[in-house]
Amino acid sequence: MSRLALFSRSPRETEGLGRLLGSLLGGGAFVALRGELGSGKTCFTRGIVAGAAPTSAHLVASPTFAIMNEYPGAVPVYHFDFYRLTGAFDIAELGFEEYFQGDGICIVEWSERLDELFPEEHLIVTLEHGGEDLRSLTFEAAGPEMDGVLARFAELAKPEKFL
Repeated sequence: MSRLALFSRSPRETEGLGRLLGSLLGGGAFVALRGELGSGKTCFTRGIVAGAAPTSAHLVASPTFAIMNEYPGAVPVYHFDFYRLTGAFDIAELGFEEYFQGDGICIVEWSERLDELFPEEHLIVTLEHGGEDLRSLTFEAAGPEMDGVLARFAELAKPEKFL
């Protein structure tokens, strides 16, 4: 498992980091987002969608009440929010795990609730408040494909590019 830590100084920069990551993701990618309410998970997701399915970026909103939003693109993006679910049983009952092994890109907020449903190949992004608009983003890749994505992302993620 490889790791990378970055800081974002604004919502625009957080979205820019997401956009860069989204441009590197392909079908079957699984991105697990973690962080408190208001830590920037949906902002980061908007960036991922802008990089992976640009014509759908304007549609991104928190799916807390819908549980899943789908954003069309060359590779579809599935955005899940499991805040209101209690655990893996609820997720399995709703049939969402089928998406996790599919051809789209899955982005999951509140991924802690997945338990044993977590795919082996994944990227965990933890967003933490650092005061005002400052955010700490920690990336942890599991599996050879996501290790490669994170290595390429680390080469390209120059914070000054996103100011």
